Amino acid sequence: MINQLVEKIKQTGAPIVAGLDPMLDYIPEQVQEKAFEEFGETLEGAAEAVWQFNKEIVDKIWDLIPAVKPQIAMYEQFGLPGLAAFKKTVDYCKEKGLIVIGDIKRGDIGSTSAAYAAGHIGRVQVGSKSYTPFDEDFITVNPYLGSDGVNPFLKVCREEKKGIFILVKTSNPSSGEFQDRLIDGRPLYELVGERVAAWGEEAMGDTYSYVGAVVGATYPEMGKTLRKIMPKAFILVPGYGAQGGKGKDLVPFFHEDGLGAIVNSSRGIIAAYRQEKYADFGAEQFGEASRAAVLDMVQDIRGALENR
Repeated sequence: MINQLVEKIKQTGAPIVAGLDPMLDYIPEQVQEKAFEEFGETLEGAAEAVWQFNKEIVDKIWDLIPAVKPQIAMYEQFGLPGLAAFKKTVDYCKEKGLIVIGDIKRGDIGSTSAAYAAGHIGRVQVGSKSYTPFDEDFITVNPYLGSDGVNPFLKVCREEKKGIFILVKTSNPSSGEFQDRLIDGRPLYELVGERVAAWGEEAMGDTYSYVGAVVGATYPEMGKTLRKIMPKAFILVPGYGAQGGKGKDLVPFFHEDGLGAIVNSSRGIIAAYRQEKYADFGAEQFGEASRAAVLDMVQDIRGALENR
């Protein structure tokens, strides 16, 4: 799957992933009202609004980008109907030819990680039949239980030729409370990066590993160091746009050929119609506003990489 991601980025010229993280207050009133008319102000109604919102955005941007990243918590909050909307979103995006990164941030003791891996990127056996329950192409993984929690994901990556992005240095302001702590004179995130590189050697695609890393756009200098530590790891870069990251901040995450990283924007794309820059589209054309935001993001990143 990493080979397909690289190829899709080359085809689109857009190292961008759209974060499908829909909170209800991002969803325009007319979409919510229509869903509530059919299902009432219920969990089913909320899930339907989420699904219709996602579908409209995907319909407007699928041809511009290689991948999407639905954050499962935004769906889980609506219970089983929300999870059904998550699955519908995954399936629809794959029908459109998009690569799906399930942002699930799982990581637990071995048997639990094995179950997470089977449910999201692998297969589960039911009697004589096997199923791919959620069937994302990549997922995000928390490594802080150590190799016990990561090895089951690696096993499935090798079997299914799918991928994981391991949290190394996250974009949130308090990430340094633990990730920047010095161990033998070096920050913890560097040590995690070294383990990611080692894990990645066990699951290689043609050029990059099935094992990638999450490194926030808000820390470009750290990204520069981690790029060197993990030369074969694709880096998923959150923090662009709403969290303050700009195109110029992203250059250190990429190799000289413009590959090696994919940049996430969530609110900046899916809630673009609420930004002053795209206000002329209005809530009625929220999908078109998202498309305009993607085009601007492509231009910003491409310009930064060309002028590195």
